[in-house]
Amino acid sequence: MSEQPQHESGRIPPEFDHQRDDRIDERALEDILGDDAIGRDEHENAPAFIIRPDTVQEVLERLRDEAGFDHLSLITPQEYEDRYESLIHLTKYHERTHEVTLVVRLPKDAPVCQTAEPVFRTADWHEREAFDLVGIDYEGHPDPRRILLPETWQGHPLSLRYDQDKPQVVTLPQHTSSPRHELTDDESDTMFINIGPHHPATHGVLHLKTTLDGETVVDVDPDVGYLHRCEEQMCQQGTYRHQIIPYADRWDYTANLPNEWAVARAIEDLADIEVPEYAQVLRTMTTEFGRMLGHFLALGTFALDVYGDFTAIFQYAFRDREIVQDIMEDLTGQRMMFYYFRLGGVAWDLPEPRDEFFDQIRDFIDELPAKLQEYRDLLTTNEIFQIRCVDTGILEPAVAKEYGCTGPVARGSGIDYDLRRDDPYGYYPELEWNVVTEDGCDNYSRVLVRMDEVEESAKIVEQCVDLLEEWPESERDIQSNVPRTLKPPADAETYRAVEIAKGELGVYVRSDGTNSPARFKIRSPCFHNLSALPEMAEGEYVADLIASLGSLDIVLGSVDR
Repeated sequence: MSEQPQHESGRIPPEFDHQRDDRIDERALEDILGDDAIGRDEHENAPAFIIRPDTVQEVLERLRDEAGFDHLSLITPQEYEDRYESLIHLTKYHERTHEVTLVVRLPKDAPVCQTAEPVFRTADWHEREAFDLVGIDYEGHPDPRRILLPETWQGHPLSLRYDQDKPQVVTLPQHTSSPRHELTDDESDTMFINIGPHHPATHGVLHLKTTLDGETVVDVDPDVGYLHRCEEQMCQQGTYRHQIIPYADRWDYTANLPNEWAVARAIEDLADIEVPEYAQVLRTMTTEFGRMLGHFLALGTFALDVYGDFTAIFQYAFRDREIVQDIMEDLTGQRMMFYYFRLGGVAWDLPEPRDEFFDQIRDFIDELPAKLQEYRDLLTTNEIFQIRCVDTGILEPAVAKEYGCTGPVARGSGIDYDLRRDDPYGYYPELEWNVVTEDGCDNYSRVLVRMDEVEESAKIVEQCVDLLEEWPESERDIQSNVPRTLKPPADAETYRAVEIAKGELGVYVRSDGTNSPARFKIRSPCFHNLSALPEMAEGEYVADLIASLGSLDIVLGSVDR
């Protein structure tokens, strides 16, 4: 794939030069799409073009190769009374504020759309989910199975005519030990094994259908859906004002406070809600504590995965995670499901006395460098750890982009992409910090990225504390004036994303003029990152498969939603 569009002279076309403008030139997009754009749609975050269902691949190739749209962020399926729609949200790894949405309208009697999978591999799982939950078929898809529900499930739960109260008996398919593809030949003897869904190394209820040739992984097929809890449907049944943000804490429940910002950002964009500057600082500080919670857990569990270290790194990680949880408990009253964000701001100000709370934070920040050095001494310089991690789980940058990988997984492959900087929100643009990348593309690099990101989070927190200490008491506004009953304009649509510990967490919302969304779609970074596991594991040893899975730092509550 092209990193940037090129003229025949080798220069970037001016209308797509990301150094020139933060917004994409819509006329240039119209010129590229030509007659394939049969209409326009109104979206808050990006220009939206309606295209025919039989031109999806051609249009995507053109936008990727000629305009540099190399990141398929999300596919959102939805049903109206008179049609289905498949929305394709595109952006760029090198210029995140350049966004475009393709709207594919499909008839009610035959919702069939051309697959996007040959252009973007990440479309594989997206389209399977779209069929599973909404009922859209994708012509030419290489593996059109359900992904979250059992194969024998009847109907599509997010379709308008689905009877939510009708019970059904799900028959289990006949047991088989054959892999999804024929992988045996005269030269080798393969063995099919199940890893999970109940195994400590799967980090939750994940089933890996694995085919081995000796100890070498020939094929691995991640089987998800065991923890599917209908989060999108529950959000569609909740009200904007208070009933949706709490659900976000249950997605990536190990580092959940940043999740709340994804919901808040989308709804605030939809309803044109401003957030006071003081509240932005509080949001930024607390979100970085949430990032630390996720990275500490990732480091501790990964050490347990690769060389069984429970007594040192695992417990050190939980020691430091507990300190952060103590700070967050003092602020929010919770140690896990924080629910601190509110539309237009945060729930409340800092605990009193403020000086004691600041001292608690500063003590943690001051002690952190020595603790991170302990991690490096015990973890990254450990010979066994290096043998298990260096040059294993290779994920090349081009492949990572194909699967829509983000967060430490992408940055560990040298992809310099972070929404806090590239699509600025909160107070991040006013602070000094760095995006951490590593070029090793292996399990070791992903660990280094997370470790260094803890240091960067500490820098951000320290700057926020300095600001909060000096903030005039008369200007400490924690919320803007938000209507008690919030009803965004009918048919308003937006997609907004934030950078959580795992990567890009996005939310698409469509309103219908009521106080609840007509459609609520979650873009999970864990879902994308996990889909790349076969690329990382095939051809390596089964022990490397476990290390590669651990290096992805997935949470099944986020994968399945």
